[in-house]
Amino acid sequence: MLPIFKSHFSIGKSILTLDPPSEDSGRSDSIFSIAQDLKLDRVVLVEDSFMGFLQGEKVATSLGLKFVFGLRVSIAKDDFDKEDKKTPHHKVVVFAKNSEGCKNLFKIYSESQSGDNNFLTLGKLKSLWNEDNLDLVIPFYDSFVFCNLFLFNSFVVDLSFFKPTFFIESNGLPYDSYLHKFVDKYCRSNKFKTLNTKSIYYKNRNDFDAYLTYKLICSRNSFASSKSSLEKPNQDHMGSREFCYESLIESIA
Repeated sequence: MLPIFKSHFSIGKSILTLDPPSEDSGRSDSIFSIAQDLKLDRVVLVEDSFMGFLQGEKVATSLGLKFVFGLRVSIAKDDFDKEDKKTPHHKVVVFAKNSEGCKNLFKIYSESQSGDNNFLTLGKLKSLWNEDNLDLVIPFYDSFVFCNLFLFNSFVVDLSFFKPTFFIESNGLPYDSYLHKFVDKYCRSNKFKTLNTKSIYYKNRNDFDAYLTYKLICSRNSFASSKSSLEKPNQDHMGSREFCYESLIESIA
């Protein structure tokens, strides 16, 4: 099972840092401390922006670890209404394979941030694609499969151009097994690869309240947040405390 990390540089999505490992128990938990505990030879980081890239690469290099960076990108239909601030979209993750891939990835990020909506279309992504330098991954949550099943969207997505890999997760959410079944069926039908992964946003289960509080603070300007509390957070995928290192250790024991 491959651990997939996200850092505090993805605002509101994680409370893990990209700091070097430290003996100081008063500091926030670091992805690289967890990587050392797990005896990993590489750190796979999926972020919503490029802000943490340089620090992540620097610390990974200093520790002799391979650094694998992926960018989560919002994809809308080719004919989406650019004036609609609530345009339906789904997520993909683009990974850089090498240094040239990092340049390609930054261009994709720049294009995704150039409009008011911060969306790309698959057509635009294809025009920026380089198979030698980039990999496409479909995340388990917020994918087009997830959105079609649970949000009643109608995305028709042709991925044959990209040769994608689909991440599979199990985090104790009530719809995990149902979603897994549909992702597996889709991949079998289209001969796409799957990979068992574990998203890690905090270290231990007892860090969940701190993580949730941080999410609520970061989303305080949204309508949903105005009616949110720790008891009723109104945040996606908040029905489980399993997005953590502690859960990963137990699942692979």
